[in-house]
Amino acid sequence: MTGVIGNHQARIRIKDLLLRAYIGIKDEEISNQQDVLINVSLTYDATEAVNCNEISAALNYRTITKQIIHHVDGNRFALLERLSHEVLTIVMEHEAVQWAQVEIDKPHALRYAESVSVCLEAHR
Repeated sequence: MTGVIGNHQARIRIKDLLLRAYIGIKDEEISNQQDVLINVSLTYDATEAVNCNEISAALNYRTITKQIIHHVDGNRFALLERLSHEVLTIVMEHEAVQWAQVEIDKPHALRYAESVSVCLEAHR
């Protein structure tokens, strides 16, 4: 197979991670869990993973996803902005991540709207 020379910047997307959390400021929101839909995009240098074809050289997106689940599922948050920030912080704690974007949807937060979302991003 012919080698490709150049940048091996990988983009990983975790799509539609559906979790339940207490999210909001109204009494009903504080006492009842609601669905939140989490989407994460991140980039990292995958050169070593491409060259050696070993899991130990790749960014482990399963670990990141488990950390997000553990942090969000069943926990309490007043604002989508705060929840988005905390998930983004979890992703950026992984040193290999160079850029990340987190978008979190709260389905049916507004009448006549499918959802409301907040999107935050960070880079090194």
